[in-house]
Amino acid sequence: MAQVLSLHVFFSAERHKVGPSKPLKRIHNPKTSLSTHRKGPQSPMRKTQKLNLQVSPHRAVSAVRLMRIEMGGAFADLLNEKGKGSGDNEMGYVERTLGFRTKNLDDRDLRLVTDIVGGTIRWRRYLDYLIGSLCHDDKAFRNMEPLLLQILRIGFYEIVKLDMPSYAVVDENVRLAKVSLRPGAGNMVNGILRKLVLLKESNSLPLPKLEGDDRTQARALAILYSHPVWMVRRWTKHLGQEKAIKMMAWNNDDPSFSLRANSGKGVTRADLVMQFNMLKVPHELSLHLDHFVRVKTGLQSIIQAGLLKQGLCAVQDESAGLIVSVVDPQPGDSIIDCCAAPGGKTLYMASQMHGQGMLYAIDINKGRLRILKETAKLHQVDGVITTIPSDLRTFAESCQLKSDKVLLDAPCSGLGVLSKRADLRWNRRLEDLEELEKLQEELLDAASILVKPGGVLVYSTCSIDPEENEERVDAFLLRHPEFHIDPVDRYVPPGFVTKRGFYSSDPVKHSMDGAFAARLIRTLSLKHNELWKYGDLDVLGVRMVGPLWQWTMSNASDFKNTSPGDAI
Repeated sequence: MAQVLSLHVFFSAERHKVGPSKPLKRIHNPKTSLSTHRKGPQSPMRKTQKLNLQVSPHRAVSAVRLMRIEMGGAFADLLNEKGKGSGDNEMGYVERTLGFRTKNLDDRDLRLVTDIVGGTIRWRRYLDYLIGSLCHDDKAFRNMEPLLLQILRIGFYEIVKLDMPSYAVVDENVRLAKVSLRPGAGNMVNGILRKLVLLKESNSLPLPKLEGDDRTQARALAILYSHPVWMVRRWTKHLGQEKAIKMMAWNNDDPSFSLRANSGKGVTRADLVMQFNMLKVPHELSLHLDHFVRVKTGLQSIIQAGLLKQGLCAVQDESAGLIVSVVDPQPGDSIIDCCAAPGGKTLYMASQMHGQGMLYAIDINKGRLRILKETAKLHQVDGVITTIPSDLRTFAESCQLKSDKVLLDAPCSGLGVLSKRADLRWNRRLEDLEELEKLQEELLDAASILVKPGGVLVYSTCSIDPEENEERVDAFLLRHPEFHIDPVDRYVPPGFVTKRGFYSSDPVKHSMDGAFAARLIRTLSLKHNELWKYGDLDVLGVRMVGPLWQWTMSNASDFKNTSPGDAI
């Protein structure tokens, strides 16, 4: 359970919160079936054979995972996380979808599945363009059976992007199509893949040209870099074409991972580095955060060694760690994490409090909060965490709880984490941003109620889109003039501070996920009856000396003429 949460902290990135839980959840159609729609007679092998040792296990598992992701609403990172080559679990899906089992996955097979599934999803638009170009007509491609299309995508990805031996790719994918569908499907795969091999060897793959007006160029870029057209047009508008291309290239590259040493359990970064050296996992130290280590490869070795399961570390991107730096949790603080699940930032903040203070973790998802609570015990930070299952908007209306610091890590599009969430780019629509705008504003208004006078409200997202970030903050400040921007330059390195004093991480510039945070201070509202009561003593935690006391004395006559309870 702890391992599951630790991986969520990174991958789902924090899977960002719907309701107030995190990004919008994929809509699952209960009428969609994962069973393949076969035409013609079934293969005799399928009728009689349950265990097929001739079919490549990593290709069979990859095809089934791709089916589950595209048709069944599963998330790619969770399948990679839960599969782990566990025979009955993985092969159960293979048997129900294909009608037979293969041998269980070994470590090499598992790495191949992870690479192929992630890469095939990233490059889906590009691969489909190539497949469609090599089919005899558009209708054949549009009406292609789901499983047959997945098998072709795997073959195209292996040949074009992985440079695997073409003869092996053709032979193995033809066999998979014949056994799982029918001989005719295998013949079709054979013909199309052989065409692809010839075109690749002659360096004449059919690709769109980058020419014409902005709209035409956006369509070509969407194919060449395999992103939705609306996303390409939006980034080209906000970033310029050159930066947009770099952003898409970053999203298509193999992601790196960051792991945070669990200081709540007394684990230092040096301890973590020693463990990585023993496991022979290549790594480098974070340049920005003392508890973080980056790894490009070897995450499976770390998982299998039990470092996550023992609570020694957690997978967490540095961009998320820097958001915690903006909150600046201190021992003795009272903090509310408004949309806490899956809990990565909650656990990190708790570890920084050293057992002193209180951290309230609110989320609408009871199950995820339960996992957070169990992981807090594993990480030995449960003493400061109280979980509250509730919709933030309802909670804020009825609760008198006020805190020093409030973090709203809001539900967002997740456009900053596309390198790790391979499937997310295909599950987002332009309309989602419009729907999220209303939710983000409702949650911000609710979170603001929980902030003490003089307290801090941090609004953050894992998005790079200004409409979800700066524009939401500006709209909030218009509605709530009692808040003002507190520049983050005291909390994060200068390279992450925008001209307006916000925190922003840029995937291309900083080689980490894209994220945003604004630190807002609630104005300290003083009432004159409190000033007369306390005189030059502390008023609401502020020492009444210097300019404030001088202003009070110089305006004493006006002050005395105000009504009791009036705020200054």
